[in-house]
This record gives sequence, structure tokens and C-alpha cells, in this order.
Amino acid sequence: MTGREREPVLRVEDLRISYETPRGRLRAVDGVTFQVWPGERFGLVGESGCGKSTVALALLRLLPAAARIESGRIFLDGQDLTALDEAGMRRVRLARIALIPQGAMNSLNPVLRIRHQMADALRAHGVDWPERQLQDHIRHLLAQVGLPPEVAGMFPHELSGGMKQRVCIAMAMALRPRLIIADEPTSALDVIVQRVVAQTLLRVVDEVGAALILIGHDMGLQAQLVDRLAIMYAGRLVETGTVEEIFDRPQHPYTRLLIESLPSLEVRQLPRGIPGLPPSLLQPPAGCAFHPRCPHAMERCRVEVPALKEIAPGRRSACHLNDARG
Repeated sequence: MTGREREPVLRVEDLRISYETPRGRLRAVDGVTFQVWPGERFGLVGESGCGKSTVALALLRLLPAAARIESGRIFLDGQDLTALDEAGMRRVRLARIALIPQGAMNSLNPVLRIRHQMADALRAHGVDWPERQLQDHIRHLLAQVGLPPEVAGMFPHELSGGMKQRVCIAMAMALRPRLIIADEPTSALDVIVQRVVAQTLLRVVDEVGAALILIGHDMGLQAQLVDRLAIMYAGRLVETGTVEEIFDRPQHPYTRLLIESLPSLEVRQLPRGIPGLPPSLLQPPAGCAFHPRCPHAMERCRVEVPALKEIAPGRRSACHLNDARG
């Protein structure tokens, strides 16, 4: 392993992001810190509105105008992305860090054929090949994700949902980036197509040697696809660890309830949901944000925000119960 490979490909330090809304400032990401290593499959999991997609957009510097990075730093192979101007960030996107978006139909231009969209992305990053060579390369990229060459000449509306998502995967891998972010890439697909897209994604990530951040809320899918998990709730990380550690020994009540909400093939029972609703980020509760829904909440949980502490090598959890156990 080279010296470079011993360093994380991505390092996020104390990231805080807020949105200005008509009702006031909303803190969507509050002190998030994590690392992703070369070749690693890293999962970021939580309910809708927890801030996980905001983290993804911040990594790419694609936050909407109402959002602002208040503090924190984002390092890609040691380079601080928060210090780049827009021109410098445009050179980084796709070439070194790429996004597979949640809604493929909304990400592809409906009035351009697939080959023109892929060619535009390549030319924007300095690929100055003769037209025939460029089109051959585009067909090769499509073949790598299991699509026939005629897809290059089609418009997005002529493709199924799974085909559109595989086009997005092909575009993300076009310049062999160091890091690929997949934001709920299978959420709008049926279970059969989900499996095909997930298998395609993993194969492509392995082929280009990229690290992967898989964002989603489906713990079952994450268990099959990633090496390490970070659980997010109300803008904060509440637990991190390997997939095996988290599923075998969850240390945060929210993580435990997420796992228990998964359907079982062994026990016939009604699905178990998490009681209550996620908190408003405009007016979050005092103390631990999860305490109104937590079956183990103590008085301390209502007044004191738990820190994300290392509880074992490579394991972190933000729960006062860990202090009680210790």
C-alpha cells in the first residue's frame, strides 16, 4: 500500500450547514465528522430530512442558494474543497468526485440524446478526442453498465427508470473519479430493478477503483452493499462502525429501532416502525434530539446533547446510555 493509499480519500471535519427559510435559520448538518478510505464502501443512513443529502451536496459544492456552509472543512485527497473557487470546483467534479443522483429523470436533459450529454461532460473536462473516438468511448461506457450501444442515440424519455439510472452510473465513472457518491440510487425502482442497478454500481466502483458513499434509508440494502455505516439523525451522526458491528451490537437506540423495523423472513409479524416523528430542525428539542422518541430516555437526555464518542476501536456512538454502561 502506497503512502497515499494510507490516507483517507475523503475527510470531513466538523461540517455545519444551515438553510435560511422564511421561518428562520434551519441547521441541517450540525458538526458532522467522518472519513472514507480508498476503495471503501461507506454508507450514510437516516430518515428523510436528517441531512444526509445535504452532506452529499456539500461535498460537491452544489448546495442551493438558501444553504450555507457555516463551518467545517472537506478534504479530498488532502485538498480542501471548501477553499476552491467555482472554476476550481468545476474541474474537480466528475474528474475526482462524482455524483449518481437520486432522480435520474430530473438529472438528464430531456431534449438531448444520451451521447450528446455524455460528450458534453467529457469535453468540459478537457477530453479533446476526434468525434468517432469519443462516440466509441461513450458506447464502451454504456456497455460497462450493461446497456446496448443504441442507447447512446436515445432521449431519456425512451428509457426505463433502471436504464436511466445506469446511464447516470456510466456518466459518473466516465473519468474514473476517486470518489463516487450515490444518493439513494435505487429508491424509485422496483425490487428487481433495484438489484440490477445495485450490482451494476458495485461492479463499476470496483472496476474504476473508486471509494463509494451510498446514501439512503434502507438498512437492508446498506447491509448488502457497504463495509462501514454512519447513522444520522436530525443533522448529527449518532453512530458509526462496520456493518457487522452495527447489526450485531447496535449502540444507539435509534440504530436499534432502524434495524428492528426491517421485515423478517424468519418471524411472521407486522412491521415495526419507529414511534413518533423526526424533530423540526427549526425548533429542535433540547438535549438529545432523539429523546422524545427514545424508549430509554433519561432525564439527562432531555437537557444534555450527547457527544459522539469512541466506545471501541473504530466504533463511535452519541448516547448517554454508553456512559451508563461504562
